[in-house]
Amino acid sequence: MLVFLISCFSFILLVSKSFFKPMGNFSNVWFSEELVKFLALWFSKGRNAISFLNLPLMTDHVKSKLENVVEKEEGVSLLDLPDLTLECIFERLPPNGLCNMTAVCSSLREKCTSDHLWEKHMKEKWGELIGSAAYKEWQCYVVSRNKASILEKSRKKRDLYGKFSKIRKLLWNRSKGNEDDSKIGNSSEMSSIMDWYLSLETGKFWFPAQVFNREVQNGHVGFMLSCYDAEVSYDCRTNTFSARYPSYGRRIIEDDIEWNRLRAPTVDTLPYVLHVSDCLDDLKPDDHIEIQWRKSKEFAYGWWYGVVGHLESCSGSKLNCHCHASETVLLEFKQYTPGSRWRQTVINRKDHREVGNEGDGFYGGIRKLYSDKEISLWNRLLPNNTLE
Repeated sequence: MLVFLISCFSFILLVSKSFFKPMGNFSNVWFSEELVKFLALWFSKGRNAISFLNLPLMTDHVKSKLENVVEKEEGVSLLDLPDLTLECIFERLPPNGLCNMTAVCSSLREKCTSDHLWEKHMKEKWGELIGSAAYKEWQCYVVSRNKASILEKSRKKRDLYGKFSKIRKLLWNRSKGNEDDSKIGNSSEMSSIMDWYLSLETGKFWFPAQVFNREVQNGHVGFMLSCYDAEVSYDCRTNTFSARYPSYGRRIIEDDIEWNRLRAPTVDTLPYVLHVSDCLDDLKPDDHIEIQWRKSKEFAYGWWYGVVGHLESCSGSKLNCHCHASETVLLEFKQYTPGSRWRQTVINRKDHREVGNEGDGFYGGIRKLYSDKEISLWNRLLPNNTLE
């Protein structure tokens, strides 16, 4: 610094007469302003450098101006902004920006981890895919993770006898149904929306969803126009998902599943449970439906898309159709060619239960599609060529 001051002293002395007195020329005024800013930035790292301003060649006006600039440079802080201004800034930050801000200081970490900031990002990216089943699974995931964390801390703090006594007490309480969960889930940070979002983004959390056209991309065209329950995990590197399907005897995993092949579960019925149909009396020709189907009793149900057709005794004319008054309902699966054993099936609307056999599979519960959005999702999956 001393070498710099000595080398610059002659320069400052040279320009002092023309620089520090009032001038009307615009270029000189601009030059003086820029030089003041330069000096302010140079000396902003050390207040002791302001003693240099006591040089006799510098006027009081310029000295005061430079001191003010230095004070402003040193005094401005992000935390000095009003809370409303900070909120507006944080609301415009993407998720990775909020994560970066949490590493600055404890005050910003508290602000940037608040649920109301992350709720918007959660809805924008995951709102259509995360349903009530995924939320329940997340709550169980948090409790399980916190239990593991508590046990791990206890293991490190206690000696061998203490470890076994703690676990014995935990197992005893669990068997009696009075396990103390008061310490579990108390951390708002661990169960916050931010934590949920990041667990989804990193793929740590597998959540329930349904997959359209299961394994069709691997050559299994028999699953065309179906939707199966699965546990899925997100891969942020490829922006795709992996799915684990419940299966009899072995686990089936499918990778590279695009977003448009996923949906949140539409009903609370578990994959192995018969869905209770509440729409049978409303079914009429041209209605769109989903019906449970499984290959055998040991397998989980999948949901298959179809439409209600006209009975053989009906002419097909809307004016003379009485199919809606019949106890039987004809279901058509138009992805199969006419004459195929998979093309049609008949159910009883008054006493419907699981029907079928080991050869043709078993048909279960039915849900009617009322939403144009749901129907359009199925229509875009219709194959170009019908199946045998």
